[in-house]
Amino acid sequence: MNNKTITISLDGMGGDFGPDSVVPAAFDILKHYPNVNLIITGDETILNDKMVEYQTHSSRKNHARISIQHTTQTVGSNEAPAMALRGKKDSSMRVAINLVKQGDADACVSAGNTGALMATARFVLKMLAGIDRPAICAALPTVKGHTHVLDLGANVETSPKGLYEFAVMGSALVSALDNKKNPTVALLNIGEEDIKGNETVKEAAKILNESDLNFTGYVEGDGIYMGDADVVVCDGFVGNIMLKASEGVAKLFSHYMKQSFKRNLLTKIMGLLVMPILKSFRKNIDPREYNGASFLGLQGIVIKSHGGADAYSFARAVEVAIQEVKQNVPLRITDILEMHLVERQAG
Repeated sequence: MNNKTITISLDGMGGDFGPDSVVPAAFDILKHYPNVNLIITGDETILNDKMVEYQTHSSRKNHARISIQHTTQTVGSNEAPAMALRGKKDSSMRVAINLVKQGDADACVSAGNTGALMATARFVLKMLAGIDRPAICAALPTVKGHTHVLDLGANVETSPKGLYEFAVMGSALVSALDNKKNPTVALLNIGEEDIKGNETVKEAAKILNESDLNFTGYVEGDGIYMGDADVVVCDGFVGNIMLKASEGVAKLFSHYMKQSFKRNLLTKIMGLLVMPILKSFRKNIDPREYNGASFLGLQGIVIKSHGGADAYSFARAVEVAIQEVKQNVPLRITDILEMHLVERQAG
């Protein structure tokens, strides 16, 4: 798969910026990945105009590796998932996912409506055998590099078995993307002691302790960013709040840093002196570097980009899709599930 041509479908109209992010991101990807082809779905007039605008920044060879699939509909950012699923069968989002189902694309990337994307992907691609519900998984920066957290919003409530399935999927993803044979897995909880947490988390811990996953126990919120585990598992309600709160803290920190350096002439000079350090620091925690959340559990690869992603950030989400295709993540998840099922039956 590493040398095979990979085709990724891109939802060209999704997100806050649509073609303004997707088209330049596409050219950036083709420049760095010679074995990748892209199909952009959406309004062909708008997309063609945008392609012409950016063609001067790319070779004709790269331009030839992008094709446009015309669609007549767009899913709105606040559109109900059920309405998008039933009434937007020719949307840029639906067609991009259909291309994966049809085998014309190896993966799909969209910055569109998360609920609609999940509902449509689940309906079109179906679930992997042995997985009840999909989960949203993304990498977050830590003092040791990064960790993967799931679920980040697909499931408000989750059973103990569901949390176990998330752990299996997260372990398979990290094993594939980070080349870790036996990644550590932890459950997000309000404390590290066995007596802490609700019954769902406690029961999930029992299941994980009996599994062959590298389960290390509970981790508290601060432990995520300390890199206490390669995979951190929680339900979507907790995970989404944790993610949004973290993004808010990062924005707050950035705001006060800027205000502090603008205070007077001396602080402005100090700001200039430490600028190289600040740039390095910003790159390490920049959310744009970690864009691209995986919809795990589907019979196909779908990556959700942040709705407000710029071209640079959207390109990072496409890179996640490329890596998952190379490593055949859905097959890895299936293999691990089957292995653990056999081992549990034998035990």
